Amino acid sequence: MKKAFLILAAFSLLGLPVSAQNKEADRVENAGKVLKEILNAPDSIPQSVLDKADCIVILPSVLKFAIGIGGSYGRGVMTCRGGATFHAPWSAPAMMALEGGSAGLQLGGNATDFVLLLMSPRSATSILSSKVKIGGDATAAAGPVGRTASAETDVAMRAEILSYSRARGLFAGISLAGSTLRPDNGANKNLYGKEVTAKSIVFDKSVPTPVSAKELLATLQKASPTNKSDK
Repeated sequence: MKKAFLILAAFSLLGLPVSAQNKEADRVENAGKVLKEILNAPDSIPQSVLDKADCIVILPSVLKFAIGIGGSYGRGVMTCRGGATFHAPWSAPAMMALEGGSAGLQLGGNATDFVLLLMSPRSATSILSSKVKIGGDATAAAGPVGRTASAETDVAMRAEILSYSRARGLFAGISLAGSTLRPDNGANKNLYGKEVTAKSIVFDKSVPTPVSAKELLATLQKASPTNKSDK
């Protein structure tokens, strides 16, 4: 009881509502669960594609995309392989936000999970630094699906971002062209208890990895411990 009181008092002194931190921690945990389920599915992200990704973005339960409206908003996390060449273990997560939509995209009102693979250092650096328009500022394509599918397709080799969706139990590559992805700095402050940029979280290891990211990072490290990209 005394320990719980001291923790609450510490958050109060930091000016950080406990509920705000718990909310972001729940998002991180949910991202880990979603990714684990997707990677354990028989027809999922090809191993050869995952092994060549520098970073991954998981956006659970994006609720609405509609033709011509672009009324969408989703929050999730981004983690990258560490080191200057993206060959070290996966980093602590940075909170991210997806906004907007494509005139050619219609997923109805059902909750949809999105996974984005960042296939180039440039796309990773750009997204961690500012708002990036998918398909504009960074080339993007629907990712190939199936465990044995090859990463050496024209689409996969050209695109900086490969995107996937899961809705109604179905997993598929999907285009998110026209959407924007940006760091959610408010959520990062809530999660880590201080002002911290997404770039410093991922590249500079400026904060310790939160407990809520344990499943996410363990899943990634087990599924793809080594970057096999020849970039």
